[in-house]
Amino acid sequence: MWQSRYITLALLAAGLVHLLPLTGVLGAPRLAALYGVALDDQSLLALMRHRAVLFGVLGAFMLHAAWSPPLQAWALGAALASTASFVRIAASGASLTPPLRTVMWIDVVLAVLLLVAFALRFTARRV
Repeated sequence: MWQSRYITLALLAAGLVHLLPLTGVLGAPRLAALYGVALDDQSLLALMRHRAVLFGVLGAFMLHAAWSPPLQAWALGAALASTASFVRIAASGASLTPPLRTVMWIDVVLAVLLLVAFALRFTARRV
């Protein structure tokens, strides 16, 4: 069934993208490369490193759910919440660095893919 393949591919794409920030746990230089921001404040650095870990956990969950249909709705919801919330925050008029603007556009594309997957997941369950 093509719908289940699309859902799997959408979760794989979102999962892999969400794993990328995990490298930020390595410290300020890696976070600066990812987001184009200087992290001189140690408290902010700790928060951003923790954020990197949380993205890793979320990405791993999405990858696992790609092959576990009972978890797919939860993973799609979490992925949509992650991508759409960043797009909303980033588009609220904040001045973004070029790397963050790239992240925003990647999240726009992922949000659209995930919305389609979410719709397919629920229409396939009704049929």
